[in-house]
Amino acid sequence: MADQIVVVGGVDTHTDFHQAAVIDSIGRHLATAPFPTTPDGYRRLLEWMRSHGDVLAVGAEGTGAYGSELARFLLANEVMVVDVDRPDRKARRANGKSDPVDAYAAATAVLSGRANGRPKTRDGIVEAIRSLRVVRRSAIKARTQTINQIRTLIVSAPAEVRERLRGLPTYQLISQLSRSRPGTDLADPNCAVKTALRRLARRHQNLTAEIAEADAELEPLVAQAAPGLLELIGVGTETAAQLLITAGDNPDRLKSEAAFAHLCGVAPISASSGRTNRHRLNRGGDRQANHALYTIALVRMRYDVRTRLYVARRTAEGMSKKDIFRCLKRFIAREVYKHLTSTNIPQVQLLQTA
Repeated sequence: MADQIVVVGGVDTHTDFHQAAVIDSIGRHLATAPFPTTPDGYRRLLEWMRSHGDVLAVGAEGTGAYGSELARFLLANEVMVVDVDRPDRKARRANGKSDPVDAYAAATAVLSGRANGRPKTRDGIVEAIRSLRVVRRSAIKARTQTINQIRTLIVSAPAEVRERLRGLPTYQLISQLSRSRPGTDLADPNCAVKTALRRLARRHQNLTAEIAEADAELEPLVAQAAPGLLELIGVGTETAAQLLITAGDNPDRLKSEAAFAHLCGVAPISASSGRTNRHRLNRGGDRQANHALYTIALVRMRYDVRTRLYVARRTAEGMSKKDIFRCLKRFIAREVYKHLTSTNIPQVQLLQTA
């Protein structure tokens, strides 16, 4: 009988173990069990699910984090994986919270059709770009923190130190501090602050070199993944890398350019009621991708003649700067999409007709 039953699986993912659940085709709960997050645990989980029937699909939470390796394993074994969003607070208050409850909820979401998103495969060049970019972003954050600490120390330093460094641009400040000789008497406040400043300046130099090394590694990878993307006006290695990461190694999971725009949070959401027909700002989606589109729009407003003419026309029509930015980001998302996927889509419209 088990061979004739169609079942749907659900998984609540964690660091050390995954809680799995199985339901039948009409939603009845069949079984639930935990499995370790090891290759053997993934194999046992799949065998356990198949022991209850023919596995139609498996819904999993966190396919981009704790469940990423499980998703890769299931896809390699020709099992359809569905990315399931975590239940909202209202559902949690109504149904309670436990690992078996969440696992059953994931399976039910797949069966009902509420969850239908395809997870990123994370097995290609875009995943390599994402890993390298994590290091670059952390280095940039640390470098910014370092220069802020340097300037804070200068503000509170003795006048002898402060006056000598006042008003210097960043590159001169770092160069001068890294070559300084503060002395050895650390009990002296002047010597101590000079020592701290030199260490911070050398840390800033090391982080700058690390960022340059990451850029040299990322640039050929981004050019290989999407050569046409870097040819667009305003698109650099950093913004192109972020848009590639947002689309993933399998951009065909995006049904259309409108779906990609919604993923980036640049597709307005309908908020109409009665005789009122309006749209509100979309505050969801991938905010880093949204920021990348904002950066591209900012560069184009400064250097692209076509975009400057569009901004002038829209401003004359009474549109605010924020609304112009939103229109530009929506257009750029449409333009970028065709370079992220091989799907045939209509030719993008010119800004004059936007």
